[in-house]
Amino acid sequence: MKKPFVVAVSGRKNSGKTTCIERLLPLLAEAGVQTAVIKHHGHDLDPDVPGTDTYRFFHVGAVGAVITDDSNFMLVKRSKADERALMAYFPEADLILLEGYKRSAWPKIEMLRHIKEPDSDPSTLIAVVSDDPACRVPAGTPIFRFGDCEGIAALLLRLLRSVV
Repeated sequence: MKKPFVVAVSGRKNSGKTTCIERLLPLLAEAGVQTAVIKHHGHDLDPDVPGTDTYRFFHVGAVGAVITDDSNFMLVKRSKADERALMAYFPEADLILLEGYKRSAWPKIEMLRHIKEPDSDPSTLIAVVSDDPACRVPAGTPIFRFGDCEGIAALLLRLLRSVV
């Protein structure tokens, strides 16, 4: 399999992106798919907890800080990182789900809540999740109802198998 297969789950704010991903992850894991998630946040973020050692190091001048134990690590670095650079942290992943990235060229599942048509480039759409059966999508684009995570997972599994 060409690894990793990358799909963006995109949509407007509060359209259900996080909930969709959260419900897909156990279904994909049950199917044996190792999945990583890279979430784009549209605002400045402070990724560490105030008062921790790494937070203190970072806020008094370190260019970055890492905390690690026997099975996890957390890296905090003040730097712009595109999704390709972040993907390098997940060499074991079969699938990387990007949350957001609706203007990117990645294949997309777009969440349409209370809107009639996708914001994304139609050529990137592999599926749409909509609460409106009359939504306008490119011909041949599968439409899933909100909550049909089994159907979305089945689509992702078919796509994963097709890139073998």
